[in-house]
Amino acid sequence: MKIGQVNELKLLRFTSVGAYLGDEEDNDVLLPNKYLTDDLDVDDSVEVFIYRDSEDRIVATTERPYIELFHFAYLKVKEVNFFGAFMDWGLEKDLMVPFKEQNLKFEEGRYYLVYLDLDESTDRLYGSAKVNKFLHECKKEYDPEQLIDIMICDTTDLGVKVIVDGIYSGLIFKNDISRQLKRGEKTFGYISKVREDGKLDVRLDKTSRTKISDSAQVLMEILENKKYIPLTDKSDPDEIRAVVGMSKKTFKQAVGNLYKQRLITIEVSGIYLVE
Repeated sequence: MKIGQVNELKLLRFTSVGAYLGDEEDNDVLLPNKYLTDDLDVDDSVEVFIYRDSEDRIVATTERPYIELFHFAYLKVKEVNFFGAFMDWGLEKDLMVPFKEQNLKFEEGRYYLVYLDLDESTDRLYGSAKVNKFLHECKKEYDPEQLIDIMICDTTDLGVKVIVDGIYSGLIFKNDISRQLKRGEKTFGYISKVREDGKLDVRLDKTSRTKISDSAQVLMEILENKKYIPLTDKSDPDEIRAVVGMSKKTFKQAVGNLYKQRLITIEVSGIYLVE
């Protein structure tokens, strides 16, 4: 029986205060009367969320919280008192974020990004706003065609921060934002680059050759073969035509197309393919 998560349990017996549900290891938990429906019977399977109630007893509910164990969500502060901040997470008992788990002092009525964790010493759920310690360094390569889950976070000077697949830190650059994004929104995207520090460059749309003009595609094919072209926008038109077979104007448009999609980098010495 996993606290902080949805469990599928078997209905064991009815009592005056509710029904007891059990798992395969003979653990049981009370599902109070207010969550029972007339169609339930003994031996039925019931999906419930397990947490501790206001009296610190493990209890089941058919309600679904806004956040589950080891996940992130933006939650609203309902109250701040001596013990910490208490967040609305969709259940009767509010979720506490202790002061030591706050990056800055929480204010009532505001939303904050928190992570739901379990204190193994007390078996109690708690929220933490120190989200960076729960994000991992990405050490794998992503297929740029692979659809990923992202959660929209705060806006920065560079773009919008996101959480990728629930465990990695990512960023959508301003130039790649094609629609309005709402903080806390869960959507899909694609990885354009895994950085050396393990953080990810993210796109909302797939990087596709269909979005590349004919001249940009020609330039891309040359770069895929050579990895580097010793040309810039200051190069002589005749030199550009000799190397890539296009006018300087067309060359600059192709370079702009590829650079906007972050497929190339532009250095003083020339143009490089992003590896």
